Amino acid sequence: MEKVIDGLYYSESHEFVKVEGEYGYIGITDYAQHALGNVVYVDMPEVDDEVKAGEEFGTVESVKAASDLNSPVSGTVVEVNEALGDTPELINQDAFDNWIIKVKLSDKTELDSLMDAKAYEVFCENEKH
Repeated sequence: MEKVIDGLYYSESHEFVKVEGEYGYIGITDYAQHALGNVVYVDMPEVDDEVKAGEEFGTVESVKAASDLNSPVSGTVVEVNEALGDTPELINQDAFDNWIIKVKLSDKTELDSLMDAKAYEVFCENEKH
């Protein structure tokens, strides 16, 4: 069973947001990394790039497929996870510890449209059927 962590926000495209103050750490969920298989490359935006809720900000490539990354929230990229450039497989080891980008949130009310852990678990179960 894929793990889901309480206290995070989840999107229908399988990204998560971990909120700390005015910042959000965005990555893909454990469910997503299981579906993708072995991650071989992560295409990330640059620091100071703007991301918009629901819009693409990068790509995760695996041996099986390439998957667009859609930002669950809007904001300004303040940091990218440089470690993923050299070792993208970190996402397979622990998707939640290995966030992809850190953004300064521009509209925290966008979080209200995302799922909590319980709702995301139900969403994933329904996707399997």
